[in-house]
Amino acid sequence: MKILRKAVVMDQEQIRHTLMRISHEIVEKNKGVEDLVLVGIRKRGVPLAERIARFIGEFEGKEIKVGALDITLYRDDVVMIASNPVVGKTEINHDINDKVVVLVDDVLFTGRTVRAALDELIDFGRPRAIRLAVLIDRGHREFPIRADFVGKNVPTSSHETIKLLFEETDGEEKVVLCDVVYEDESDNEEKGSNKKKKKK
Repeated sequence: MKILRKAVVMDQEQIRHTLMRISHEIVEKNKGVEDLVLVGIRKRGVPLAERIARFIGEFEGKEIKVGALDITLYRDDVVMIASNPVVGKTEINHDINDKVVVLVDDVLFTGRTVRAALDELIDFGRPRAIRLAVLIDRGHREFPIRADFVGKNVPTSSHETIKLLFEETDGEEKVVLCDVVYEDESDNEEKGSNKKKKKK
């Protein structure tokens, strides 16, 4: 399978402005920052949660608690991924009982990742409310899950995907729409083009 870049959906400045808007929306919805905890879903959701917390801290003057979830073992397809799946670190170092927890992720797709995150989060306590913030909603939901805070809706086909790149890890910062090309498809296309060349 190959991932081929197709178009830039958001650049670095647009990402920053969008996260700033989401930060204000979270505070407005929560009527302040009292009892607010942000929890990022690994991998890309964690740095997004940290940035939102930083933005909220800047204009509210208060430090926002941030945690991280690795949902690998809570996935409903974990046995299909690998016989020995790589499990990241979950860090919930704050009491979430009776708190308003905002789950943060980069892309909302089928809803299965969020479902797994909800299952894991409940193992740590009983929040007063759980809300969801995503940078991109690309549709194709398979579970009845809806984000409370959405950066941008980007309709996609089944042969497309969305990639979020960070300056720290990728050397560039942008949201990219990509084509997913399976090897057998590319092989067939290549064979077809070779046949056309022979005919010429």
